[in-house]
Amino acid sequence: MPDVVVQARPLSSRDSAILIGFPGSGLVGSIALAYMVEKLEFDSIGTMTSKYFPPMAMMSEGVISVPVRIYEKSRFVAILADIPIHPQICYEVSNAILDWLKPFNISEVVTLAGIITNEPEKRVFSVATEKPLLDRLGDSTIRLPIGSISGIASSILTECKIRGIPGIGLLGETINAPDPRAAAKTVDVLNALYDLHIETTGLIEQAEEIEAQMHRLAEEVQTAEEHTVRKETQLPMYG
Repeated sequence: MPDVVVQARPLSSRDSAILIGFPGSGLVGSIALAYMVEKLEFDSIGTMTSKYFPPMAMMSEGVISVPVRIYEKSRFVAILADIPIHPQICYEVSNAILDWLKPFNISEVVTLAGIITNEPEKRVFSVATEKPLLDRLGDSTIRLPIGSISGIASSILTECKIRGIPGIGLLGETINAPDPRAAAKTVDVLNALYDLHIETTGLIEQAEEIEAQMHRLAEEVQTAEEHTVRKETQLPMYG
């Protein structure tokens, strides 16, 4: 049995754009792609499993969901995951995805991920297997001038480069916490790239809710610390 198994029906289109979002920094890729799948009402067409995946399953209202799922809508295919991919199996997962796609003559692969910076902005950075792909993005992203990317997104794009498949990587600027605001900016780039019209109000509302929770938590921590300091300064003196 193969290390990674893709079970899915054949694609409806032979010129599909493949969008891939796995959990990573800020969960940007998985949040953005899950939102797109929901808003455009993608159809579920398959799953991916592996003996190397962590033994867990997500659920909603008691119903189990396979951790890595495949969806389709028109000429778009979405590969969406709830679990991170361990570096030791990135090669196997990347090859399993592209081997499965080989008969369908796809147009391109787009990976969605996050990149942690020290800046407060929510910019979207881009990399690609060829310069003309970056030119298509225009001013909607900032090209990464030099450096490296890692994880499953880098493995997929490297394999695309080797196989001659057009590949684009979108990296939403984020912090190391769930970041719907960065995901919204990434969806905006997809809107521009494919002439889509996905409104991102829902993601902004999620971001505001998370930010409010983080603010409340920070206030609670500060209050607790101040209370501890007051108690320490009120200790009786002996001698």
